[in-house]
Amino acid sequence: MIEKYKHPILFYFLAIIIPWAFWFAAGFISHITPYSDQYLEIASVVAFIGLLGPVGVAYWLIRKDSGLRDDIARRLFNFKSVKPVYIFLACFLMPASILLAQAISLLFGYSSSQFVITGNFTFTSGIFPVWFMLVIAPILEELGWHSYGTDCLRNKMNLFKTSLLFALFWGIWHIPLGTIRDYYQSNLVETSWIYGVNFLVSMVPFVLLMNWLYYKTGRNIVITIVFHITAGYFNEIFSTHPDSKIIQTILLLVLATIIVLNNRSFFFQREVIGIEGSKIE
Repeated sequence: MIEKYKHPILFYFLAIIIPWAFWFAAGFISHITPYSDQYLEIASVVAFIGLLGPVGVAYWLIRKDSGLRDDIARRLFNFKSVKPVYIFLACFLMPASILLAQAISLLFGYSSSQFVITGNFTFTSGIFPVWFMLVIAPILEELGWHSYGTDCLRNKMNLFKTSLLFALFWGIWHIPLGTIRDYYQSNLVETSWIYGVNFLVSMVPFVLLMNWLYYKTGRNIVITIVFHITAGYFNEIFSTHPDSKIIQTILLLVLATIIVLNNRSFFFQREVIGIEGSKIE
């Protein structure tokens, strides 16, 4: 079935152009002077429409192919053959990584107050509650990235190249969000360039780990959604120092490297391998 996902250039061209158009417009609106909550609310609605781009493009590409529609529907509910360890990792790997990063930061003199759950967030999202965006954004993204986007790349190259190329694209895809006032990426850029760079670098191990889980679970889309949600949510609920997120990136890079080296054939051969080493058609 992987070979039916055959339009990577079209998918990624539209998946970047459509969000960029809405997000740059949202960035302009959010900075209209004098600043007001009303403009930010309008900008957030425009930005949300842009967020629908990848899943909208995926739907457009599969809408007339019943085989693709059935394949995607199956991958939303194929939990019977998924090993519990992968479900566990999808739920707890990212929370564990940020907690460990914060613990390591204590050795460098950072405050233990990082472990406090404040109920506050490091960004705003206009008319939408932040907690809502931390849940809905990963859902909408993964319904695009892992319904069509990842497999159309995997159809052309091995998993390692697929993951690196997608991480590069995903970083570029996020760039316009840095223009929207008070959004997460915008606040990162204003705080320090190094935190913005860390955000982009962190995508490499994040994507490698997420795609490892994705194919190990027979291309289960829900697994990627859970992994994505826990990454964003648990990186926000604590009073995490930005430097601890750099430590987290290093930890994830180490883990991803270990997994890739221990699964060379899984990542570097062209044949798509899934559950229990079986070939995915």
